[in-house]
Amino acid sequence: MANIKVDGKEIEVPDHYTLLQAAEAAGAEVPRFCFHERLSIAGNCRMCLVEVKGGPPKPAASCAMGVRDLRPGPNGESPEIFTNTPMVKKAREGVMEFLLINHPLDCPICDQGGECDLQDQAMAFGVDSSRYAENKRAVEDKYIGPLVKTIMTRCIHCTRCVRFTTEVAGISELGLIGRGEDAEITTYLEHAMTSELQGNVIDLCPVGALTSKPYAFQARPWELTKTESIDVMDAVGSAIRVDSRGREVMRILPRVNEQVNEEWISDKSRFIWDGLRTQRLDRPYVRRDGKLRPASWGEAFAAIKEAVARTSGDRIGAIAGDLAAVEELYALKLLMASLGSANIDCRQDGAALDPALGRASYIFNPTIEGIENADAVLIIGANPRFEASVLNARIRKRWRQGGLPVGVIGQMGDLRYDYELLGAGTDTLADLASGRIGFLDTLKNAQRPMIIVGQGALSRGDGSAVLGAAAKLASDVGAVSAEWNGFAVLHTAASRVGALDIGFVPGEGGRKVAEMMGALDVLFLAGADEIETAKIGNAFTIYMGTHGDAGAHRADVILPASAYTEKSATYVNTEGRVQMTNRAVFAPGDAKEDWAIIRALSDVLGHKLPFDSLAQLRARLYGEFPHLAAIDQVAPADIAGVAEAAKLNGVLAKDAFVSSVDDFYLTNPIARSSAVMAECSALAKGSIKQAAE
Repeated sequence: MANIKVDGKEIEVPDHYTLLQAAEAAGAEVPRFCFHERLSIAGNCRMCLVEVKGGPPKPAASCAMGVRDLRPGPNGESPEIFTNTPMVKKAREGVMEFLLINHPLDCPICDQGGECDLQDQAMAFGVDSSRYAENKRAVEDKYIGPLVKTIMTRCIHCTRCVRFTTEVAGISELGLIGRGEDAEITTYLEHAMTSELQGNVIDLCPVGALTSKPYAFQARPWELTKTESIDVMDAVGSAIRVDSRGREVMRILPRVNEQVNEEWISDKSRFIWDGLRTQRLDRPYVRRDGKLRPASWGEAFAAIKEAVARTSGDRIGAIAGDLAAVEELYALKLLMASLGSANIDCRQDGAALDPALGRASYIFNPTIEGIENADAVLIIGANPRFEASVLNARIRKRWRQGGLPVGVIGQMGDLRYDYELLGAGTDTLADLASGRIGFLDTLKNAQRPMIIVGQGALSRGDGSAVLGAAAKLASDVGAVSAEWNGFAVLHTAASRVGALDIGFVPGEGGRKVAEMMGALDVLFLAGADEIETAKIGNAFTIYMGTHGDAGAHRADVILPASAYTEKSATYVNTEGRVQMTNRAVFAPGDAKEDWAIIRALSDVLGHKLPFDSLAQLRARLYGEFPHLAAIDQVAPADIAGVAEAAKLNGVLAKDAFVSSVDDFYLTNPIARSSAVMAECSALAKGSIKQAAE
């Protein structure tokens, strides 16, 4: 720690702080354009000038000068800086005047208007006129893909976007070419950007040079209602803000959450919002004469009652989808139990995860933030870049700090950081465990090794044996102890951990998803679209969901439900963190909240559930599963769960591990309804085809 005076106020700050951070800690406001806490220091906008006492007779860039660079006074007094002297004021006015020489000043038609750092700082630190009457320079707009719109004449060359793509996203797609008035930010060959995190440059850009292309000219920020929520496009649970106008979601932005997503979100999380409007189910449907026809809620419930009455409990089943919340799954579990059915399952892909083994056997035990403490990583059958893009950025962040060997088993391609490809399948896993591969010594010598197991390894026929082998390896290399549990299961479905927590798996004598196919008379699909619907057979199928996807096409009765932006719902992310969404807009048409649909249906079926409100449902839920009441907390898991998983055995197949995510942009019904995601998917497939050729 170091003592420093800022505008006469003495404070103590870490000695690795920059002067800008020290000034902020003292409560002084220092303008900046190029500086960002999560990016390297560029020092090229010169807006953050301060005066250093005893220094040279000119202002210093506070972002590029550290507290440890300051000299104490002649008698050992604390170093002193000033942020509001006449010298500093004049210097900042001059910098702002220079920045505005070539800026087009087209605020009325700029999507950044109202949220623009340049606007705000020109008002606070600039002058009211310019001495320059020369013609402004113009720069051609660049095509960098369907997500980011460019108006490069507005660019002030802060290079935040360049540093983000290179350092955080891990691919050098943007750069600055030319010098002086010829300097331009570009993708060099003007190809579309390929990073799954590219949308974050929109938030980083302090002016209107990079804005959201799908959101262009849609709304102004002061028109929007802002709702804090949680993303469910993957199992990371990134903190987001949903901006809405009326009954429509207009855009989705990230919120800061240091434990989960820092301040980044994936492009799927950010640009999914147009899919919330299209192909929505807004009224119940009942299949009559082979065709789905609109119906009332009463007619839909009557059709379900008739189908249930014709069969027995053991011939009824329920499958949970990837976007289902804990509340509706808990209600559905109670309903199925009251009907006498043990045929419930949340593992659409057949993943070999069982809550009976213990919670530590199916969550990301070291936590997402804990990745930064790991000193060796083994990835088995997972591609974090596509399965959890923000989590992958955290691995890259740790890798950039040095001293992080990464080993991969599986065909995973470019992960945006260097890794050692150990092999493709279970043979490699067996060789590693027996010591025939040198990476075993790397894991054993590490203080905090981490073993990440993906759904691509667990959803195979030998998934249980793979889980057992991975858990045994984790125990053998010292990855599991009271101080550090490095056994990490990486999920791809937002609903999966919460469903496993409440035991939404087959009960005694119950059937798994694969066993339900073609063997039941009545099947409930709670947003389940990732199953092979052709295998359902003749079962009377009830689909409760939001979009006209695969499950709805197969259904005999459709019950329209609410999307994650339209309800207050609990989700549990891959690390076991309990999170809650908030309602930003209301569901369209006659669509209702999922738990309310199940409660109303239970009454019609003669098995009325014991709650009449969401609060009553949650009270019962929290009574049975107390850890779900601790929002934004990770309940510690007993490491014995890993030991139990290590006891699993079986015959390992020879197939190579492949990622469970085939197309990053089209992984769920909302994504498949989004025109923006469809364009991104087509572009990505074209790029892969070109690379192959």
